[in-house]
Amino acid sequence: MTVTLIWIAVALFAIGLYLSWTAGRLDRLHARIDAARAALDAQLLRRASVAQELATSNVLDPAASIVLYEAAHAARQAEEEQREVVESDLSQALRAVFGDADQVEAVREAPGGAEAAEELAQAVRRVPMARRFHNDAVRAARALRRHRKVRLFRLAGHAPFPMAFEMDDEPPAALADRPGT
Repeated sequence: MTVTLIWIAVALFAIGLYLSWTAGRLDRLHARIDAARAALDAQLLRRASVAQELATSNVLDPAASIVLYEAAHAARQAEEEQREVVESDLSQALRAVFGDADQVEAVREAPGGAEAAEELAQAVRRVPMARRFHNDAVRAARALRRHRKVRLFRLAGHAPFPMAFEMDDEPPAALADRPGT
């Protein structure tokens, strides 16, 4: 009888240990999502700030400046529920303004334009990477949260279900394909 109780206690301890490990793993994934989202937000803000700065620098023609400024300003002021749409609009504005390599070269030839164009090129390249890291973390957390044991024992606690950040983040070809950048 005592041997049976010992085996039951060992089994319950092993199950508890496994569930605790799974809950810890899920918690680490949620922390990773939070860190990746903060990094994504920082990259999106940097891209919008650089675009807005370039739009007000008198390096671009007036029509391009207005298009870029309005899209960048909207991206910086966006509410969370509109963020994906507004950031996609900024990507489209960047492609419209910098879709032509001649426009990028004109910016580079202006005083201070080379640094501004390089900074914008770096910003538009970092956004897709940050978004990919965030969405990979979301995908991993979602996969773990779909397991029956996680739902049955409510290992996710009260954490909200993680959502991917879907946006158009295609960089302008003229900025993305610069050699040496």
